[in-house]
Amino acid sequence: MSQLSETPLTSFTRNTGCSCKIAPQVLEQIIKPGSATEVFSQLLVGNESLDDAAVMDLGDRTALISTTDFFTPIVDEPFEFGRIAAANAISDVYAMGGKPILALAILGWPIDKLPAELAAQVIEGARAVCKEAGIPLAGGHSIDSTDPIFGLSVNGRVPIDRIKKNSGGQIGDWLFLTKPIGSGILSTARKRGLLQPEHNEPLLNTMGSLNKIGAELGAMTGVHALTDVTGFGLLGHVSEMANGSGCGVELYYDRIPQLPGVAGYIQQRIFPDSTTRNWSRYQSDIKFEKGVPVAEAFTLLPDPQTNGGLLIAIAESSISELEEKLKTFGLSDHLLPIGRLTEMGEKRIVIHPGA
Repeated sequence: MSQLSETPLTSFTRNTGCSCKIAPQVLEQIIKPGSATEVFSQLLVGNESLDDAAVMDLGDRTALISTTDFFTPIVDEPFEFGRIAAANAISDVYAMGGKPILALAILGWPIDKLPAELAAQVIEGARAVCKEAGIPLAGGHSIDSTDPIFGLSVNGRVPIDRIKKNSGGQIGDWLFLTKPIGSGILSTARKRGLLQPEHNEPLLNTMGSLNKIGAELGAMTGVHALTDVTGFGLLGHVSEMANGSGCGVELYYDRIPQLPGVAGYIQQRIFPDSTTRNWSRYQSDIKFEKGVPVAEAFTLLPDPQTNGGLLIAIAESSISELEEKLKTFGLSDHLLPIGRLTEMGEKRIVIHPGA
Protein backbone atom coordinates (compact mmCIF):
# COMPACT_ATOMS: atom_id res chain seq x y z
CA MET A 1 0.00 0.00 0.00
CA SER A 2 3.01 2.31 0.29
CA GLN A 3 4.29 1.97 -3.28
CA LEU A 4 5.85 5.21 -4.52
CA SER A 5 6.07 6.56 -8.04
CA GLU A 6 9.43 7.60 -9.43
CA THR A 7 8.21 11.17 -9.01
CA PRO A 8 7.14 11.86 -5.39
CA LEU A 9 3.55 13.08 -5.13
CA THR A 10 4.54 16.10 -3.05
CA SER A 11 6.81 17.34 -5.83
CA PHE A 12 3.74 18.45 -7.77
CA THR A 13 2.76 21.22 -5.43
CA ARG A 14 4.23 24.23 -3.67
CA ASN A 15 2.09 23.75 -0.55
CA THR A 16 0.92 20.38 0.70
CA GLY A 17 -2.27 19.22 2.40
CA CYS A 18 -4.34 21.93 4.09
CA SER A 19 -1.50 24.42 3.68
CA CYS A 20 -2.52 24.71 0.02
CA LYS A 21 -5.70 26.53 1.07
CA ILE A 22 -6.22 30.02 -0.27
CA ALA A 23 -4.97 32.62 2.21
CA PRO A 24 -7.68 33.65 4.72
CA GLN A 25 -7.74 37.31 3.71
CA VAL A 26 -8.13 36.33 0.03
CA LEU A 27 -10.80 33.75 0.84
CA GLU A 28 -12.77 36.40 2.69
CA GLN A 29 -12.84 38.49 -0.48
CA ILE A 30 -13.97 35.52 -2.57
CA ILE A 31 -16.86 34.22 -0.48
CA LYS A 32 -17.88 37.58 1.05
CA PRO A 33 -19.70 36.15 4.10
CA GLY A 34 -23.28 37.34 4.44
CA SER A 35 -23.38 38.94 0.98
CA ALA A 36 -25.84 36.48 -0.58
CA THR A 37 -29.28 37.94 -1.25
CA GLU A 38 -31.12 34.61 -1.58
CA VAL A 39 -32.98 33.44 1.52
CA PHE A 40 -33.47 29.71 2.10
CA SER A 41 -35.45 29.17 5.28
CA GLN A 42 -34.25 25.57 5.65
CA LEU A 43 -30.57 26.49 5.37
CA LEU A 44 -29.38 26.60 8.98
CA VAL A 45 -25.67 27.15 8.32
CA GLY A 46 -24.25 28.58 5.09
CA ASN A 47 -21.84 31.21 3.79
CA GLU A 48 -22.98 33.78 6.31
CA SER A 49 -20.61 32.16 8.80
CA LEU A 50 -17.15 30.61 8.57
CA ASP A 51 -18.23 27.18 9.79
CA ASP A 52 -16.89 23.80 8.74
CA ALA A 53 -19.92 22.62 6.73
CA ALA A 54 -23.34 23.63 5.42
CA VAL A 55 -26.40 22.45 7.36
CA MET A 56 -29.92 22.04 5.97
CA ASP A 57 -33.10 21.41 8.00
CA LEU A 58 -34.73 18.17 6.80
CA GLY A 59 -38.07 18.97 8.45
CA ASP A 60 -38.02 16.06 10.87
CA ARG A 61 -36.02 17.65 13.71
CA THR A 62 -32.80 16.49 12.05
CA ALA A 63 -30.48 18.24 9.65
CA LEU A 64 -28.25 17.29 6.73
CA ILE A 65 -24.59 18.25 7.07
CA SER A 66 -22.82 18.66 3.73
CA THR A 67 -19.14 19.41 3.18
CA THR A 68 -16.42 19.16 0.55
CA ASP A 69 -12.70 19.09 1.25
CA PHE A 70 -9.79 18.22 -1.01
CA PHE A 71 -6.14 19.14 -1.41
CA THR A 72 -2.82 18.35 -3.01
CA PRO A 73 -0.59 15.54 -1.64
CA ILE A 74 0.61 15.93 1.94
CA VAL A 75 2.76 12.76 1.70
CA ASP A 76 4.38 10.82 -1.14
CA GLU A 77 2.69 7.48 -0.38
CA PRO A 78 -0.60 7.31 -2.34
CA PHE A 79 -2.43 5.09 0.18
CA GLU A 80 -1.51 7.45 3.04
CA PHE A 81 -2.49 10.46 0.93
CA GLY A 82 -5.96 8.98 0.40
CA ARG A 83 -6.31 8.04 4.05
CA ILE A 84 -5.35 11.50 5.33
CA ALA A 85 -7.45 13.41 2.79
CA ALA A 86 -10.50 11.29 3.58
CA ALA A 87 -10.13 11.67 7.34
CA ASN A 88 -9.72 15.42 6.90
CA ALA A 89 -12.96 15.73 4.90
CA ILE A 90 -14.99 13.55 7.27
CA SER A 91 -13.75 15.68 10.18
CA ASP A 92 -15.93 18.58 9.03
CA VAL A 93 -19.05 16.54 9.84
CA TYR A 94 -17.73 15.65 13.29
CA ALA A 95 -16.85 19.32 13.83
CA MET A 96 -20.55 20.19 13.46
CA GLY A 97 -21.53 17.63 16.09
CA GLY A 98 -22.88 15.15 13.54
CA LYS A 99 -22.33 11.63 12.24
CA PRO A 100 -21.17 10.99 8.66
CA ILE A 101 -23.45 8.84 6.48
CA LEU A 102 -22.08 8.96 2.92
CA ALA A 103 -18.96 10.00 1.00
CA LEU A 104 -18.14 10.67 -2.66
CA ALA A 105 -14.58 10.89 -3.98
CA ILE A 106 -13.08 13.91 -5.76
CA LEU A 107 -10.01 12.95 -7.79
CA GLY A 108 -7.77 14.96 -10.09
CA TRP A 109 -4.92 12.92 -11.56
CA PRO A 110 -2.15 13.72 -14.10
CA ILE A 111 -2.56 10.52 -16.12
CA ASP A 112 0.36 11.41 -18.39
CA LYS A 113 2.72 11.79 -15.39
CA LEU A 114 1.56 9.27 -12.79
CA PRO A 115 0.23 5.74 -13.35
CA ALA A 116 -3.43 5.03 -12.71
CA GLU A 117 -2.39 2.29 -10.29
CA LEU A 118 -1.22 4.96 -7.85
CA ALA A 119 -4.57 6.73 -8.06
CA ALA A 120 -6.19 3.39 -7.22
CA GLN A 121 -4.06 3.25 -4.06
CA VAL A 122 -5.27 6.74 -3.12
CA ILE A 123 -8.86 5.52 -3.41
CA GLU A 124 -8.03 2.43 -1.33
CA GLY A 125 -6.65 4.64 1.44
CA ALA A 126 -9.84 6.69 1.43
CA ARG A 127 -11.99 3.57 1.39
CA ALA A 128 -10.18 2.26 4.47
CA VAL A 129 -10.96 5.45 6.43
CA CYS A 130 -14.58 5.48 5.26
CA LYS A 131 -14.90 1.91 6.50
CA GLU A 132 -13.52 3.00 9.87
CA ALA A 133 -16.11 5.80 9.98
CA GLY A 134 -18.84 3.29 9.11
CA ILE A 135 -19.84 4.93 5.81
CA PRO A 136 -19.69 3.92 2.14
CA LEU A 137 -17.43 5.54 -0.41
CA ALA A 138 -20.30 5.42 -2.86
CA GLY A 139 -18.85 6.99 -6.01
CA GLY A 140 -17.50 10.36 -7.03
CA HIS A 141 -15.95 12.26 -9.90
CA SER A 142 -12.51 12.31 -11.50
CA ILE A 143 -10.67 14.49 -14.01
CA ASP A 144 -7.34 14.39 -15.81
CA SER A 145 -5.53 17.31 -14.19
CA THR A 146 -2.03 18.77 -14.17
CA ASP A 147 -1.58 18.09 -10.43
CA PRO A 148 -2.75 15.24 -8.20
CA ILE A 149 -5.72 16.32 -6.06
CA PHE A 150 -7.91 14.22 -3.81
CA GLY A 151 -10.65 14.63 -1.24
CA LEU A 152 -14.24 13.80 -0.43
CA SER A 153 -17.68 15.27 -0.49
CA VAL A 154 -19.28 14.04 2.73
CA ASN A 155 -22.85 14.09 3.99
CA GLY A 156 -23.79 13.64 7.62
CA ARG A 157 -26.81 13.90 9.85
CA VAL A 158 -27.44 15.57 13.20
CA PRO A 159 -30.44 16.32 15.43
CA ILE A 160 -31.09 20.04 15.07
CA ASP A 161 -30.64 20.67 18.78
CA ARG A 162 -27.15 19.13 18.61
CA ILE A 163 -25.70 21.27 15.82
CA LYS A 164 -22.41 22.86 16.86
CA LYS A 165 -20.97 25.96 15.23
CA ASN A 166 -17.60 27.65 15.59
CA SER A 167 -19.49 30.61 17.08
CA GLY A 168 -21.68 30.41 20.17
CA GLY A 169 -18.88 30.38 22.72
CA GLN A 170 -19.54 32.21 25.98
CA ILE A 171 -17.32 34.25 28.26
CA GLY A 172 -15.82 31.87 30.79
CA ASP A 173 -15.83 28.83 28.50
CA TRP A 174 -12.71 26.71 28.64
CA LEU A 175 -10.91 25.70 25.45
CA PHE A 176 -9.75 22.14 24.82
CA LEU A 177 -7.85 20.72 21.82
CA THR A 178 -8.00 17.02 20.93
CA LYS A 179 -4.79 16.68 18.89
CA PRO A 180 -1.26 18.10 19.06
CA ILE A 181 -0.27 20.75 16.52
CA GLY A 182 2.79 21.01 14.30
CA SER A 183 1.79 18.77 11.39
CA GLY A 184 2.59 21.51 8.86
CA ILE A 185 6.11 21.84 10.25
CA LEU A 186 6.76 18.09 10.31
CA SER A 187 5.24 17.61 6.84
CA THR A 188 7.57 20.28 5.48
CA ALA A 189 10.54 18.55 7.11
CA ARG A 190 9.35 15.28 5.56
CA LYS A 191 9.06 16.80 2.09
CA ARG A 192 12.61 18.16 2.40
CA GLY A 193 13.98 14.80 3.55
CA LEU A 194 14.81 16.20 7.01
CA LEU A 195 12.21 14.42 9.16
CA GLN A 196 13.76 12.15 11.79
CA PRO A 197 12.46 8.55 11.53
CA GLU A 198 10.98 8.59 15.04
CA HIS A 199 8.74 11.53 14.13
CA ASN A 200 7.17 9.95 11.05
CA GLU A 201 4.66 7.64 12.73
CA PRO A 202 3.24 10.28 15.11
CA LEU A 203 2.79 12.61 12.13
CA LEU A 204 0.93 10.05 10.01
CA ASN A 205 -1.18 8.92 12.95
CA THR A 206 -2.41 12.39 13.85
CA MET A 207 -3.20 13.34 10.25
CA GLY A 208 -4.97 10.05 9.52
CA SER A 209 -7.06 9.65 12.67
CA LEU A 210 -10.77 10.42 12.71
CA ASN A 211 -12.25 13.00 15.11
CA LYS A 212 -15.05 10.60 16.09
CA ILE A 213 -15.55 12.26 19.46
CA GLY A 214 -17.25 15.13 17.62
CA ALA A 215 -20.54 13.22 17.37
CA GLU A 216 -20.50 12.75 21.14
CA LEU A 217 -19.71 16.42 21.72
CA GLY A 218 -22.80 17.31 19.73
CA ALA A 219 -24.91 15.71 22.45
CA MET A 220 -23.34 17.88 25.19
CA THR A 221 -25.30 21.04 25.96
CA GLY A 222 -22.26 22.44 27.74
CA VAL A 223 -20.28 22.49 24.48
CA HIS A 224 -21.05 25.97 23.18
CA ALA A 225 -18.72 26.10 20.15
CA LEU A 226 -16.79 23.54 18.13
CA THR A 227 -14.50 23.53 15.11
CA ASP A 228 -11.58 21.59 13.71
CA VAL A 229 -8.11 23.11 13.41
CA THR A 230 -6.89 22.95 9.81
CA GLY A 231 -5.26 25.22 7.25
CA PHE A 232 -5.46 28.51 9.16
CA GLY A 233 -3.60 27.04 12.13
CA LEU A 234 -4.59 27.12 15.78
CA LEU A 235 -4.22 30.89 15.74
CA GLY A 236 -6.70 31.34 12.90
CA HIS A 237 -9.33 28.97 14.20
CA VAL A 238 -9.14 30.36 17.73
CA SER A 239 -9.55 33.84 16.26
CA GLU A 240 -12.58 32.77 14.20
CA MET A 241 -14.20 31.16 17.25
CA ALA A 242 -13.59 34.17 19.47
CA ASN A 243 -14.70 36.63 16.79
CA GLY A 244 -17.86 34.67 15.99
CA SER A 245 -18.66 34.40 19.69
CA GLY A 246 -18.05 38.10 20.38
CA CYS A 247 -15.38 37.22 22.94
CA GLY A 248 -11.72 37.61 23.61
CA VAL A 249 -9.51 34.65 24.36
CA GLU A 250 -6.50 33.86 26.46
CA LEU A 251 -4.22 30.98 25.46
CA TYR A 252 -1.78 29.19 27.76
CA TYR A 253 1.24 28.53 25.61
CA ASP A 254 2.82 25.78 27.70
CA ARG A 255 -0.42 23.76 27.57
CA ILE A 256 -0.71 23.72 23.77
CA PRO A 257 0.16 20.14 22.74
CA GLN A 258 2.89 19.74 20.14
CA LEU A 259 3.92 16.81 17.99
CA PRO A 260 7.28 15.29 18.91
CA GLY A 261 10.27 17.15 17.51
CA VAL A 262 8.42 20.33 16.53
CA ALA A 263 10.60 22.67 18.59
CA GLY A 264 13.76 21.35 16.96
CA TYR A 265 12.45 21.87 13.43
CA ILE A 266 11.34 25.39 14.33
CA GLN A 267 14.92 26.12 15.42
CA GLN A 268 16.04 24.96 11.96
CA ARG A 269 13.53 27.41 10.41
CA ILE A 270 11.53 24.61 8.81
CA PHE A 271 7.91 25.59 8.18
CA PRO A 272 5.46 25.81 5.24
CA ASP A 273 5.04 29.03 3.27
CA SER A 274 1.44 29.44 4.39
CA THR A 275 2.56 29.90 8.00
CA THR A 276 3.68 33.41 7.11
CA ARG A 277 0.45 34.36 5.37
CA ASN A 278 -1.59 33.01 8.30
CA TRP A 279 0.50 35.10 10.67
CA SER A 280 0.03 38.17 8.49
CA ARG A 281 -3.75 37.79 8.68
CA TYR A 282 -4.06 37.34 12.45
CA GLN A 283 -1.03 39.04 14.02
CA SER A 284 -2.86 42.31 14.66
CA ASP A 285 -5.24 40.46 17.01
CA ILE A 286 -2.46 39.19 19.31
CA LYS A 287 -0.80 40.33 22.48
CA PHE A 288 2.09 38.32 23.96
CA GLU A 289 2.57 38.39 27.70
CA LYS A 290 6.08 38.34 29.14
CA GLY A 291 7.61 34.87 29.16
CA VAL A 292 6.11 33.57 25.93
CA PRO A 293 8.80 32.39 23.46
CA VAL A 294 7.64 34.75 20.72
CA ALA A 295 10.01 33.53 17.99
CA GLU A 296 8.78 29.96 18.46
CA ALA A 297 5.14 30.99 18.79
CA PHE A 298 5.38 32.94 15.52
CA THR A 299 5.98 29.61 13.75
CA LEU A 300 3.89 27.22 15.83
CA LEU A 301 0.57 29.03 16.34
CA PRO A 302 -0.17 29.80 12.66
CA ASP A 303 1.18 26.42 11.48
CA PRO A 304 -1.42 24.98 9.04
CA GLN A 305 -2.77 21.65 10.25
CA THR A 306 -4.01 18.84 8.06
CA ASN A 307 -6.89 17.03 9.76
CA GLY A 308 -6.07 18.67 13.06
CA GLY A 309 -7.94 18.16 16.30
CA LEU A 310 -11.23 19.58 17.48
CA LEU A 311 -11.19 22.92 19.29
CA ILE A 312 -13.88 22.85 21.98
CA ALA A 313 -15.39 25.74 23.93
CA ILE A 314 -17.16 24.29 26.94
CA ALA A 315 -18.81 25.51 30.14
CA GLU A 316 -16.87 24.83 33.32
CA SER A 317 -19.79 22.80 34.70
CA SER A 318 -19.40 20.26 31.86
CA ILE A 319 -15.65 19.70 32.10
CA SER A 320 -15.96 16.47 34.11
CA GLU A 321 -18.25 15.01 31.45
CA LEU A 322 -15.82 16.05 28.74
CA GLU A 323 -12.89 14.48 30.57
CA GLU A 324 -14.71 11.14 30.65
CA LYS A 325 -15.43 11.30 26.93
CA LEU A 326 -11.81 12.21 26.16
CA LYS A 327 -10.63 9.18 28.13
CA THR A 328 -13.14 6.92 26.36
CA PHE A 329 -11.84 8.00 22.96
CA GLY A 330 -8.18 7.51 23.92
CA LEU A 331 -7.51 11.23 24.30
CA SER A 332 -6.21 11.23 27.87
CA ASP A 333 -3.27 13.42 26.83
CA HIS A 334 -5.69 16.29 26.21
CA LEU A 335 -7.42 16.70 29.58
CA LEU A 336 -6.02 20.16 30.31
CA PRO A 337 -7.62 23.28 28.80
CA ILE A 338 -5.34 25.31 26.53
CA GLY A 339 -7.18 28.57 27.10
CA ARG A 340 -10.38 30.37 27.97
CA LEU A 341 -12.88 32.73 26.36
CA THR A 342 -12.87 36.13 28.04
CA GLU A 343 -14.32 39.58 27.71
CA MET A 344 -12.95 41.44 24.71
CA GLY A 345 -9.90 43.50 25.54
CA GLU A 346 -7.54 45.72 23.59
CA LYS A 347 -6.43 42.65 21.65
CA ARG A 348 -8.71 39.71 20.86
CA ILE A 349 -6.07 37.04 21.64
CA VAL A 350 -3.77 37.30 24.67
CA ILE A 351 -1.10 34.59 24.90
CA HIS A 352 0.22 33.75 28.35
CA PRO A 353 3.30 31.60 29.04
CA GLY A 354 1.20 29.34 31.31
CA ALA A 355 -2.09 29.01 33.13
